[in-house]
Amino acid sequence: MSDAVSADELATKALGKLSEQGRSISCAESLTGGLLADAFVRIPGASQTFRGGVVTYSDAMKTAVLGVSPQLLQTNTAYDPQVAVQMSTAVREMFHSDYALATTGVAGPGPDEGVAPGKGYVSLATSQGTEVREVNQPGTRPEVRASFVRAALELLVSHLG
Repeated sequence: MSDAVSADELATKALGKLSEQGRSISCAESLTGGLLADAFVRIPGASQTFRGGVVTYSDAMKTAVLGVSPQLLQTNTAYDPQVAVQMSTAVREMFHSDYALATTGVAGPGPDEGVAPGKGYVSLATSQGTEVREVNQPGTRPEVRASFVRAALELLVSHLG
């Protein structure tokens, strides 16, 4: 996707395609802290396809709310592709949605558990399985968070065709 395409344009395109297909979307967020859900609900008519989302910022809540493996979090930290996969899979089941996105990574300003700001993962869960993409977009905290929202939306749009 071109950098000229805004998050609003990506969300509008995704919601339009989901609506055409009669499909739904949900999301599980960590570092984006609700920005991904906001990208959807800013668009008029989002209620036709967006089912909801959860923000699980702490590892304890990733486990308690989404069932992310505490062993995985302890061994690999929250900045692991399998954490993103477990988050997206769980929220898809929780909201009975056709698709689900998840974001996990380091927003900054400094590193966390040895992981630099701007690094992490986005995941898309579908009935066919999951796809996860690494994100490595250093910048300010707001820039990092926005880049993860874009990455998640790009992943969804690319899957929807």
